[in-house]
Amino acid sequence: MTLTIGVDVGGTKVAAGVVTSAGDVLAQTRHDTPADDVAKTRDVIVEAVAEMAAAHPVEAVGIGAAGWIDASRSTVLFAPNIAWRDEPLRDYVSDAVGLPVIVENDANAAAWAEFQFGAARHAEDSMVMFTIGTGVGGAIVLGGELVRGTHGIAAELGHMLSVPDGHLCGCGRHGCLEQYASGNALVRFARAGARQEPGRAGELLDLAGGDAEEITGPMVTAAAQSGDQVSREAFAQIGRWLGIALADMVQILDPQVLVVGGGVVDAGELLLGPTRRSYVDALAQRGRIPVAELKAAEMGNAAGVVGAGDLARRR
Repeated sequence: MTLTIGVDVGGTKVAAGVVTSAGDVLAQTRHDTPADDVAKTRDVIVEAVAEMAAAHPVEAVGIGAAGWIDASRSTVLFAPNIAWRDEPLRDYVSDAVGLPVIVENDANAAAWAEFQFGAARHAEDSMVMFTIGTGVGGAIVLGGELVRGTHGIAAELGHMLSVPDGHLCGCGRHGCLEQYASGNALVRFARAGARQEPGRAGELLDLAGGDAEEITGPMVTAAAQSGDQVSREAFAQIGRWLGIALADMVQILDPQVLVVGGGVVDAGELLLGPTRRSYVDALAQRGRIPVAELKAAEMGNAAGVVGAGDLARRR
């Protein structure tokens, strides 16, 4: 049994684990991310890898990082939540720990874990995954391989155009899917509903101390679970837009499985129910023939570590 180390690097934490060829995590560690300091962030990654390598006979390291990774899987071209710009992360970590290293986009790493060990493990060769968190990430597997594109930055599914001239996105465009199907969009829809119809948002406003501007994502989920109408309608809105995007993926790629992951999917049928209905409706006549099954991600918080570790094994 070969062992590798998978590292999941986010804006707030660096998680590392020893990953088996069966996708199990034998040991793990977690450190805070000094996101505004490039050198310290690199050193935290090295520290986490060294800690795991000291206790286990590992062969390679995979790093999943939020950002644009070049086609050689060595350099972080840009990261939205860490001060990385053209950062040669692979070589730095490899030189420091004496092991082969690959760097992969974090959504790609999580999707690979779902394809190999999770919700899409029975798929023969294709999957599309949307990760619904603060923003919207994505990954595509075709022919049993991750689609990275010519420059390594393919599958930015959250930045497909959903609404022409819509809300301004952090990427600089207007109307991206991320502005309509993300955790941030959920909060925006809920706040607007609470302001416009406070009588239908009693549970939600109680949680927010009566102030719609204090509404957070966990509040929307909790209120929706208790039957709050405005909160449920906010989930229905992001589900509608997500379902349309999933149907677009069927029209373009015809994958075997569609997977929805990310923190917001923890809300279960509050999100998946309206997403599934919108997906079926958006397919129209296409829905009369076999189309991709829609499934919730199964790997949870371990996905990034497991996927990065497995990709390192297959480097």
